[in-house]
Amino acid sequence: MTLPGKHRLFVYGSLLSGEADHALLEGAEFVGPARTAAAYHLVDLRVYPALVEEGDTEVVGELYLVDSKTRMHTDVRKECPILFERRPVCLANGEEADAYLMSPRKVGGKRRIWNGDWKNRFATKPRESASPFAAWARSRFDRR
Repeated sequence: MTLPGKHRLFVYGSLLSGEADHALLEGAEFVGPARTAAAYHLVDLRVYPALVEEGDTEVVGELYLVDSKTRMHTDVRKECPILFERRPVCLANGEEADAYLMSPRKVGGKRRIWNGDWKNRFATKPRESASPFAAWARSRFDRR
């Protein structure tokens, strides 16, 4: 339940605690860590990430309760609605919160963050198990 005059805001990049724009959330109430439903992609735009719909990743972030003034300041910083759009997203627990999304056409050719976690974007992706043929081929060279 959201308090009157408060808005639920899911943050996933530069607004996260410890990141460059977190000061904009000064005075906001930290609700807790949160994840989106597995329906989005997180894209690396170098300085900050972009949340994009039509994906299959749970994006890691934080949930805040912000007042209208704070929401207005974050809208300005995120160049909403020109660069980002503030829209509801579905969280992993089934609830909704506003988040800043970018159009898929604006991020074409950019690297997806495979784990959906901006703070751990440089983590190595675990190697997928090889097909039986690939495992056999690799084993031929391991014996030497």
